[in-house]
Amino acid sequence: MLLEAPFTEKKIRALKLGDRVDISGIVFTGRDAVHKFLHDGGVPPVSLKHGIIYHCGPVVVQEKGRWVVKAAGPTTSIREEPYQAEIIEKFGVRGIIGKGGMGDKTLKACQEFGCVYLHAIGGAAQVLAECVTEVRGVSFLEEFGSPEAIWELSVRNFPAVVTMDSHGNSLHQDILALSQRKYKEVLSSPV
Repeated sequence: MLLEAPFTEKKIRALKLGDRVDISGIVFTGRDAVHKFLHDGGVPPVSLKHGIIYHCGPVVVQEKGRWVVKAAGPTTSIREEPYQAEIIEKFGVRGIIGKGGMGDKTLKACQEFGCVYLHAIGGAAQVLAECVTEVRGVSFLEEFGSPEAIWELSVRNFPAVVTMDSHGNSLHQDILALSQRKYKEVLSSPV
């Protein structure tokens, strides 16, 4: 299913757990430094309203006077759990891309404000970089360094799976609950 900009609340709320999407539009990278900065009252240099934040520290180089993304794999998202719900609410974010899922606060914010968590494939950084058609800009490069900067990326057919939807469902929670049940079954079965 194509998820194409503009990323409206209607489009986001139509997504369900397990939907595979190909994202086309602008995404903004953001990791620890950016999330802490925004959480502590910093003003983003770009509008995140109806935007997608990608938990990613891309490898970006200059070639012939322009930025080129060589690797763009997801980073572990749970590190941003202390900040993410507030950022979704305060800045009107519609999507988060990362890996590993997030916690209850983020899930609640997704439900309340119309946002989804999109799981990208870990270990496919070079393949995902091929979905980046243009680097439209960079902010905080000198302040935070390249991996922690906000890279504004134009992407086409960037593959991801909805693993936390705007209806309060989380594949990560479902898998954890199933794993715990199976673990208890194994422990209670006779040897």
